Amino acid sequence: MDQKLIAIGLVLIAVIGAGLFFYDYGGNLIPAPDNGIADVFLADDSQSTPEKVRAVTQVNNRFAFDLYRTLSSQPGSENLFFSPYSISTALAMTYEGAKGQTADEMQSVLHFPQDADIRRPGFAKIYNDLNKKDKNYALYTANALWAQKDYPFLDEYLHTASQYYAGKTTNLDFKKENEKSRLTINAWVEDQTNNKIENLIEKGDLPPITRLVLTNAIYFKGKWLKQFDEKNTTEQDFKINNKTTVKVPLMSLTGEEATFSYGETNELQIIELPYQGEELSMLILLPKENEKLAEIENRLNAETVTGFKNTMAKQHVNVFLPKFTFETKYYLKATLSGMGMPTAFSDSADFSGMDGTEILKIGKVIHQAFVEVNEEGTEAAAATAVIMVLKESVVPKTTFRADHPFIFIIWDNNENILFMGKVIDPR
Repeated sequence: MDQKLIAIGLVLIAVIGAGLFFYDYGGNLIPAPDNGIADVFLADDSQSTPEKVRAVTQVNNRFAFDLYRTLSSQPGSENLFFSPYSISTALAMTYEGAKGQTADEMQSVLHFPQDADIRRPGFAKIYNDLNKKDKNYALYTANALWAQKDYPFLDEYLHTASQYYAGKTTNLDFKKENEKSRLTINAWVEDQTNNKIENLIEKGDLPPITRLVLTNAIYFKGKWLKQFDEKNTTEQDFKINNKTTVKVPLMSLTGEEATFSYGETNELQIIELPYQGEELSMLILLPKENEKLAEIENRLNAETVTGFKNTMAKQHVNVFLPKFTFETKYYLKATLSGMGMPTAFSDSADFSGMDGTEILKIGKVIHQAFVEVNEEGTEAAAATAVIMVLKESVVPKTTFRADHPFIFIIWDNNENILFMGKVIDPR
């Protein structure tokens, strides 16, 4: 197998009635951008091997399905879309600075190889392969670190992030130029995602006690190997559930050219739609009965999906697929804590590998994604930000305790005093 085709992570889409997966032709799960949009530099993969890449790919895919099930089971969950690779990569850079119980919990949830000699070259090789040139599709990813300019991070930590994750560090001033810092990071994300991910970090997400933000962005745009003809797209029924049916634009591809890798089980129909270049594809899992979707999701993992793929064969298939576009945004603190890594977000966190102290914790993990599927192909983008902040226990707190006489004023926005008084005895 050409290791340059080994993909990363898994992009899953649950569009109410079907599960869709981006795949590469090495049998690995992935999302999928033109090497001209972003300025990407390479990581050090000189110590990588196919086995190390496979080890990282497998654990990323394992985390992908764990997170998919968790997000899918949350109340109000309908359309679902995220980049497991983006989340795993941003948290892998964070994990490089974790110690003790914090590191143990992160490893348990994210399944990272504990051996740095496997983990680091594996991530580096995957990163470089995603950013390879001369592709028939657009696909790239980028990492960056944004550090408080006067905060003493360990050179060893920043060097690791740069060497193995190609994460360049830029100094910002979160204390005095908080809004400017937020806009700078967001502008980088927009640039790396062809403006598909905007305002990743919203006002209020980046407090002045922020000391480091770790970001990953990934972008994909690919054309179908066999494109749908727009004139064959018509408004058709889409059964959201057994009670609700809506009209959606349904694309169709039939006839002799409609030959795809296809398989089925007692519960599922499975089809793989390749993109131009035949290095990436979309795998679609369609339940035969709508109400079986949740049951199938609960049993879904990397092994079962690979098993489905291995049973498929080329055949003529009349394909009908809805056009769709949507965006998602997730604040993952509660989700990741519930999956088993609460310490990283608490005042007990140990990220001393970053700065030699234990005064930092993860404040927020923010993930935002975009996907559009139409007759021509697919465009997808995602970005993740891990925001490291000072622990509450080390932040000086100002107390306003009105337990003695005071003066008070009531005025309007023009500073016109309407009422004025003082309190000597509140009784």
